[in-house]
Amino acid sequence: MSLDGMHAVVTGAASGIGRACAVRLAEDGADVAVLDIDEAGLVETAALVEATGRRCLPVAVDLLDRSAIVTAFDRVKAELGPVTVLHSNAGGTAGDRVRTFANSDDRQWDTMTALNLGQNVDCVRQVVNDMIEARYGRIIVTSSEMAFRTGFGMVDYSAAKAGLLGFVRSLANEVGRHGVTVNAVCPGAIRTPLAESLPEEHRARTLSQIPLGRLGEPEEIAHAVSFLASPGASYVTGESLLVTGGRTYH
Repeated sequence: MSLDGMHAVVTGAASGIGRACAVRLAEDGADVAVLDIDEAGLVETAALVEATGRRCLPVAVDLLDRSAIVTAFDRVKAELGPVTVLHSNAGGTAGDRVRTFANSDDRQWDTMTALNLGQNVDCVRQVVNDMIEARYGRIIVTSSEMAFRTGFGMVDYSAAKAGLLGFVRSLANEVGRHGVTVNAVCPGAIRTPLAESLPEEHRARTLSQIPLGRLGEPEEIAHAVSFLASPGASYVTGESLLVTGGRTYH
């Protein structure tokens, strides 16, 4: 559906799901600001967005730095225009530092919470009042199927991603009367550089749990985000859309 005239922001847009979503929103007609700490990746994403004929503003920013987030969004508003669509997509696991709860420490928990919950809240805070005033806005956050299922050593990640869903539902209840929708997309196993780097045994086990028998593609998450950003999703809010190939259900 057409997003002509919309100004979108996608965080975590230097690669993977974020890049695919930025390109899809541009293909649908939005001008897009892309935010990430990876400057080189942002340059590549910006080129793909601009190839659609839409404007792109790449902004390198550390999303764990609250003051840097404020500065980045001020720049977006000044150079691109009022934000009508926010896809707060950035996040991540602890990678090879994954630990069971009993063996984890406060520093890891603080980092996982800040990365997968806190910075999303900080990004939403930069746009929500403008959307309320405009009586229009689309806020979409990337949670995870791990908010619904268990994973060994993933307690911190799952807790933060589940907390993000509580934030979505509560905020949707607050801002719905102002014409602003708030939703989450919850990817399953997606073919990203991280997924490709996993040991073959882990990949095989994951594939065996997916009824569709394959990893998802970043573009398939982008289709879901595009719908939630569109006028066609005007009566959808407070929802958590699982895109998992059938591995995880509500």
